[in-house]
Amino acid sequence: MKNYRFMRTITTAIIVALLSLSCDNNVRKTEESRAKASAQSNSQANIIYGDLIIKTESDYLMIPVNVIDKNRAEEGGLNLGSRSSYEKDNGRLNNIIFYRKQDGENHLLLNKKAIINTYEFLESKTADKPPLRYWIYRIIDQDTNQDNKLNSEDAIVGYISDLSGKNFQPITPNKTQMLNWVVIPSQNAIFIKILKDSNNDNKFTAEDQTNFVRVSLDKPNVGNEIISEPLEKQIKSYVEQ
Repeated sequence: MKNYRFMRTITTAIIVALLSLSCDNNVRKTEESRAKASAQSNSQANIIYGDLIIKTESDYLMIPVNVIDKNRAEEGGLNLGSRSSYEKDNGRLNNIIFYRKQDGENHLLLNKKAIINTYEFLESKTADKPPLRYWIYRIIDQDTNQDNKLNSEDAIVGYISDLSGKNFQPITPNKTQMLNWVVIPSQNAIFIKILKDSNNDNKFTAEDQTNFVRVSLDKPNVGNEIISEPLEKQIKSYVEQ
């Protein structure tokens, strides 16, 4: 009986040891797989710094940060520089470094993953007032169609910042794409044309409606839509047969 108990104890110990060794091997293989995947991911993306952007009106230089994925072509037909002074083929502009000329202080524009679709210098001049100067951006920072990718099929939000890249905030509503804009200096305002996801299908198509928002440059904030629902219904009543 004693021999039987002894043999059972030895057998149990061996089984536990084998199971422990198997778990250790599985954990080790999992960690190695993750490390290889991480290394592969890092090898597939290159960070490219664009040419300096210099505005005499600003105390800051700007350095575009562009990430190029070696194994993936540009998705969604993004045009990263159609209205800016910087453009890279097969790449994504993910951030901008602001560098103060006087003392070298520097910071990033964004603190999250995003695509800067376009950016442009904005200036509004009115009589007897100092000019108002901003940077205005079109940024993709939300996966609104839930396909696990950021591209031109998602919402394209309008943002504004001062010339230092600070006081950064949105100026267009959620679930919209910023199409174009115009400054009205006499009003110290910017009028922005937007495309709304009006049917709430998480897509932006020709079936969706356009509208305009007005943003004050004295106190920039998310603008309100100019064309109200009652006005739109009135318009439709005149054109529908």
